[in-house]
Amino acid sequence: MGRLIRLVFFTGIAFISGILFERSHQKEECAAAGGQWARAGFCVGE
Repeated sequence: MGRLIRLVFFTGIAFISGILFERSHQKEECAAAGGQWARAGFCVGE
């Protein structure tokens, strides 16, 4: 049972890390394209 709980725990950590990494990458791409990252979570071009 402990191994199953560890699996779920580490899978959750990996999933959250992936989301944060991808979001950071999107912010960098937005800045490179000349846009601004809105608080709502999307790129706004001028």
